[in-house]
Amino acid sequence: MAAGALNRGWSGPSRRRVPRFQVQAPLDVTVLRSGVPDTVPGRSVNVCERGIAGMLAGELVPGEAVGVEVRLPLIADPLRARALVRYQDKLRCGMEFVGLTAEQRAVIRDWAKEAKAETGISLSPAPVIGSTAVMENKSSDGRGGGTTSGGPPGNPKKKRRGVGWTIFLLAAAIAVAVFWWKWNRAWDELESGLKGQETTSAEKPQAQVPAEVMEKLLLHRVEPVYPAEARKANLQGIIALDIVVGRDGSVVSMRALNGPDVLARAAMDALRWWKFEPYRVNGETAVVETTVAVEFKR
Repeated sequence: MAAGALNRGWSGPSRRRVPRFQVQAPLDVTVLRSGVPDTVPGRSVNVCERGIAGMLAGELVPGEAVGVEVRLPLIADPLRARALVRYQDKLRCGMEFVGLTAEQRAVIRDWAKEAKAETGISLSPAPVIGSTAVMENKSSDGRGGGTTSGGPPGNPKKKRRGVGWTIFLLAAAIAVAVFWWKWNRAWDELESGLKGQETTSAEKPQAQVPAEVMEKLLLHRVEPVYPAEARKANLQGIIALDIVVGRDGSVVSMRALNGPDVLARAAMDALRWWKFEPYRVNGETAVVETTVAVEFKR
């Protein structure tokens, strides 16, 4: 869990707006699926004020909202934040912080300063065992497996080994280049989506808006899926929920007020995709709270 040097294979100028710091620390990512939290463990790769990358023990889906908990070295309390999955390739994952407070940003900066963490991404491949020996064998006698005047003919097996190593090294170089390109592109995509400002999920609602008013501003509605277990148990009724609508009109948080858990979870799964026309207070878009109702009937 110690910060270390990173950018051994790249000496050009950085294109990043904020520095990223390598840190190998325990990382837990929690995603809500069908109303049930699922925690995926892993290890962080690097972190900055706008996002975090890690190697996880499971796959996430780009666009998923997750909870992140990382235990930075030298920091007593773990850093907890909401995030959006921006990149997923097998076990590698890049996430954008959502609603990171100024205090949390300061924690990352202070940790990087105290730990003397360096910026960048380690892109250098591991040294290929045996490659130096091959070069030394070729240069030690000056012949490279060929013949000299009056000398014995070259060893065909050595020639084949030399060709084999050349092909192997070429394939390894191509693989490293592809990995570097994918990794760098993923972080570019992550950083391009960061706005450098606090998001609406961290803001308190500025107004309580009646349900009938917000209903007129509803632009996109997703009907809930009637759970099979609820249908089998003949559960039905109206689920009321308190929701917070962000400045962009998306639902940023919600809380069921009544009803069976199975119906409440189904309602929340649908509500997260609802979209409203942004509500305005004094001509400015605002974060507002309202109540909605979702009916389940056979």
